[in-house]
Parts: sequence; C-alpha cells; structure tokens
Amino acid sequence: MTPATRIHLIRHGQVVGHEQKRYNGQTDVALTDLGVKQYQRLKERLADSPVSACYTSNLSRCVIGAGIICRQFRIEPVRRSELRELNIGIWEGLTWTEIKERWPEEWQARLADLVHHRVPQGENLLDLQARVMPVISEIVERHQGQEVLVVGHGGVNRVVLLNAIGAPLAGMFNIEQNYGCYNIIDYYADGRATVKLMNSQG
Repeated sequence: MTPATRIHLIRHGQVVGHEQKRYNGQTDVALTDLGVKQYQRLKERLADSPVSACYTSNLSRCVIGAGIICRQFRIEPVRRSELRELNIGIWEGLTWTEIKERWPEEWQARLADLVHHRVPQGENLLDLQARVMPVISEIVERHQGQEVLVVGHGGVNRVVLLNAIGAPLAGMFNIEQNYGCYNIIDYYADGRATVKLMNSQG
C-alpha cells in the first residue's frame, strides 16, 4: 500500500487589527510581532518532519511565514492565489460591528445560509471550496507518500478539514482555527483522509 501523503496545514500568524472581529478576506494585512513568533515556534515544531514541498497563499501574512519555516528545509514555497482567504466582497477590511450597523439584513441573511449567501462582489463557501480543493487534490497527487506544508487562512483551512472528515460546509464554524495553529491530515491512495491533529497551539 502506498504510504499516506501527509499535509501539515497551518493558519497564518496573528495579524494587525486582531483585537476586533473583522473580515480581512483578501486584504493584505500585516503580521504582528506575535504572529512572526508563532511562525518561529512552528518552525521549531516542524524541524524534524521530512517536509519536501510547501504551498502557500500568496498573501504576505502566509508568504512570510512559509519562508520562515521552509528555510530549514531549503525549500522555496510555491505561491498559489487559489489558497487565498474567502473574498468577502464589499465587507473586506470591515469589523463585524461596522457590517451589522450598515447591512443588518444582509448580515442576518449570511448567518442564515453560510454556504450559499454571497456578499456583493465576493464569494460564497461553494466558490471557496471550488477554488481550494482542486489545489489540495493536485498537491496530494503530485507528492504521493511525501510530507507537504500548506500555509493557509482560517476559512481555507476549515474547508480543507471539513472535506477531509466528510462534513458539510454548513459546519464551517464548528471547527476553530486560531492564529498560528497546526493541523495534520493524512491522505491515502484509496481516497480516504484522516485528520490526525486539529487547531494545535504552541
């Protein structure tokens, strides 16, 4: 039997403005000092893993961390725009409070149907899934039996994890993905996937 392809899936470190709940989406926000330290801790944690490739969102909060971690493996991270966070359209960069004040009906409509509701000029979860999962499948196919690092975002990682456990997208927020968290997913040749670790900290 072909050994599993292991994906070390991490969420980017803490970002500026984290004190308030907001939708950064595809806005290129900066890491905080703690966000950089979280990557350095992940670098140490992954030091003994035989990581042979790295794929990252092309937003700087992911690219910077991928570079920090992959230097020790002498790997150049591959930037993929498909791994960007959910495009939240006209709500990008706004806090939850601002959105609820300006678009109360739209806010409730999204809560009522997370999967299908699309913010104007943005994506819904089906769009995100259709963008992200082909890249994950491509990575697994290309690196059979290897260990690969993927640096993503809260929404992106939740889609990948839900897919791995066979759960519906409606369960998006039943999974937590804290800043700088670490997940492990094993993908087998017969199409099975097993989540070995989820939202690990420190």
